[in-house]
Amino acid sequence: MDIRKVKKLIELLEESTLVEMEIREGEESIHLSRASAAVAPVAASVAAAASVAAAASPELAPAVIGHVVKSPMVGTFYSSPSPDTDAFVKAGSQVKEGDNLCIIEAMKLFNPIQSDKSGKIKTIYKQNGDPVEFGEPLFIIA
Repeated sequence: MDIRKVKKLIELLEESTLVEMEIREGEESIHLSRASAAVAPVAASVAAAASVAAAASPELAPAVIGHVVKSPMVGTFYSSPSPDTDAFVKAGSQVKEGDNLCIIEAMKLFNPIQSDKSGKIKTIYKQNGDPVEFGEPLFIIA
């Protein structure tokens, strides 16, 4: 892989909110990730922004009661495995820990997002095809 391409990938990672990326070109591949110390300030700023938004927006404040499932990455939200199938979950669905809630596509990779808590889906913040950011709330489980 050309060193100029590697430098450009590093610049792209630094300019974005991505935590890590992996690129494959033929049999060559490169895996880049940010230091774990860099992730904490990003997560803290996202949490602070969410609390400010909840305080400024009264319609969001009551919906945050429960367990919040947040996006672990930047990508595109998909509620079902394919366009012609039902959504993994709907508001009111019972879920168990480990159940698939949605898929987030990031760089042509489809990543299933699983429930980390059992309960009932109270709120779904995203619709099929919506962009998502790292740390952005996706679901509330009551």
